[in-house]
Amino acid sequence: MYHLATFCLVALIFSSCKKEKKVYADVIYTKPAIVKDPPIDFLSPEESIKTMHLPEGYRVELVASEPMINEPVAIEWDGNGKMYVAEMLTYMQDVDGTNQQKPWSRISVLEDLDNDGKMDKSTVFIDSIILPRIIMPLDDRLIVGETYNRHIWSYRDTDGDNVADEKIKLLDAPKRDNSNLEHQSASMLWGIDNWLYLSKNSIRYRFTRGKIEADTLQDAPNGQWGLTQDEIGQLYYSSAGGEVPALGYQQHPYYGTLELEGKWEEGFEQVWPITGTPDVQGGLKRLREDGTLNHFTASCGQAIYLGDKLPPNLYGDLFIPEPVGRLIRRAKVENINGKKVLKNPYEQTEFLASTDMNFRPVDTKTGPDGCLYIVDMYRGIIQEGNWTRKGSFLRPVIEEKGLDKNIGKGRIYRIVHDEIKPSKVENLLDKSAKSLLPYLGHANGWYRLNAQKLIILKKDTSVIPKLQSMASKGKPLERLHALWTLEGLDAINESTVLKALKDEDARVKQAALRLSEAFHAKGNAAIFSALASMKTDTDINVIVQLLLSLRANKTPEVKSLIKEIMAAHPNNEVVKVTGEEGIKEVPPVIEQLKKKYVLENSHVRKNIIEGYKNYNSICAACHGKNGEGIDGLAPALVGSPRVKGNKDITTKIILNGLTGPIDGKTYSGVMVGMKHQDNDWLASVLTYVRKEFNNASPVGGWQVQQIRSQIKNKEDYFTIKELYKNK
Repeated sequence: MYHLATFCLVALIFSSCKKEKKVYADVIYTKPAIVKDPPIDFLSPEESIKTMHLPEGYRVELVASEPMINEPVAIEWDGNGKMYVAEMLTYMQDVDGTNQQKPWSRISVLEDLDNDGKMDKSTVFIDSIILPRIIMPLDDRLIVGETYNRHIWSYRDTDGDNVADEKIKLLDAPKRDNSNLEHQSASMLWGIDNWLYLSKNSIRYRFTRGKIEADTLQDAPNGQWGLTQDEIGQLYYSSAGGEVPALGYQQHPYYGTLELEGKWEEGFEQVWPITGTPDVQGGLKRLREDGTLNHFTASCGQAIYLGDKLPPNLYGDLFIPEPVGRLIRRAKVENINGKKVLKNPYEQTEFLASTDMNFRPVDTKTGPDGCLYIVDMYRGIIQEGNWTRKGSFLRPVIEEKGLDKNIGKGRIYRIVHDEIKPSKVENLLDKSAKSLLPYLGHANGWYRLNAQKLIILKKDTSVIPKLQSMASKGKPLERLHALWTLEGLDAINESTVLKALKDEDARVKQAALRLSEAFHAKGNAAIFSALASMKTDTDINVIVQLLLSLRANKTPEVKSLIKEIMAAHPNNEVVKVTGEEGIKEVPPVIEQLKKKYVLENSHVRKNIIEGYKNYNSICAACHGKNGEGIDGLAPALVGSPRVKGNKDITTKIILNGLTGPIDGKTYSGVMVGMKHQDNDWLASVLTYVRKEFNNASPVGGWQVQQIRSQIKNKEDYFTIKELYKNK
């Protein structure tokens, strides 16, 4: 829709056909002049579409809008193409977020009755819930999670009226999540490996025997709103709070978190809106001289496009909405020597940018019609009330512009191409497991993943022989999904894995390596021999996955093999990092701590782990390994009012030390201060002894710095009397 004539970039896109190659022009022209101070009035969907600029040949079509939906934040489809929409009806209905925690939100189901791509009917599927943040269809059931509530539910419509009348608790998790709603887990997806993943926390789930069972991960990336996967199941996270547009994509979170320098091209984190951006939480430092946003600050709702009805070179690209900037980034995912590097294919320009101040893209998805979908919350305020308080940078901007008045609407769009017709949606739910098998090789990833999921949920073991044949004789992606479908049916055997390890396609071999881990962990000699034979594989991605999978059994032979592989790739950064982690010994107590504190945010969990190490290196000598104290030497930390109480007191003690009688007892020495240690070191120890020994709140490095500044002129030890002088 760029109508200016100044040529900026041309990329040719090729689509393979039987007789000819179709060529699509992907042309970006110089973006329009910046609209520095656009009006904030609501526009109709048709008017709003006219403000959106895309590459030549692409256009935006309306799928649904108000009053059919209001305040939409996420979409999903069931196997028949019915669209579920999560609607946060209480989100920031005024500048203070009044009544935000009231159970007034809902999930609606939308139907396209004539298969023309536009929704014709909307029904409230679930009413009176608190800010829905997890929606994931199973078969005719919908998994749902609400804000502040860690329970996970299944809802079903049993009488065909599109209103849920069955509610079953799948996971009982009574501990309330009291963190800010922007920082809670969201966006559940069914991974290609048949585990259910969330955007945050080192935990994953398995749907089995009608319930959800939890499994802890080592250290999953700390994402926020949005989670997506590529065709082999690599997850992509995003963190608005950290201003990180993409993270966690170097390796699967099952193996822990890995972030690498150079994970995106220089300048990738800069964004290029076409409208002034006064309402940015980061303030003036996040604005250019022309008033536009200069950096990702609200990245969310990302999607790897796996459809088949847009030009083929979009397949596998990552799309990242930026609602503060009113834009959507397209990122090419390039694999450079095993490292995934993100690049913006357009020079200082975005794939989609709008001048409508109320355009708030918060979610993207590959649809069953093969197109790319956009959820537009379409509103004035996008930031949660914690960032719009009195005294904030945002508050006066919101009040001056009247952004708080723009509420109660919402749109869903799809991106189509002028020369490609979207597919008609096929019904999968009523098909037998046998009838679903051909969809495992479908050109649209939506069908591949849904067919796999539905076959597993049907539990029809009669298709296992056919799946075993497909795993070695089908098309590459068909082989890939056949393997994971067998895994989901508990039908993966040694023979199937050994064959797949020799597959000619690197994607299939990577899947086979992951599947081999269950056998390798038990010391299966044939599997280990097959793994060892892959050490000279010519595909670096296979080599990296081999190093990851070898971790399942850290015998001396395995460690020797890892070292041999590392030596064969001395200059490869990914091999070096992955290999070193594979030969590292992790004390069992650290794994226990990770599991125990799996629901804590990643920073607190990291502090607990580091605190355990630091405490045992210095503090345990006097206070005991378990914090119970050593008679005559040092008091107990367990149950100590100074440790579990006011964290300022605990911090003062660790900085300057403590002398004199304590609780009526005299000790042989003094508690020596540790102000020579840095703030993070001290915060880790404080967090460990407060959480592990006393179940008290954690301490951050910034809090240590505050106390350090307050007592910077004090050189001597504290006494108990001094500590409580003004308390």
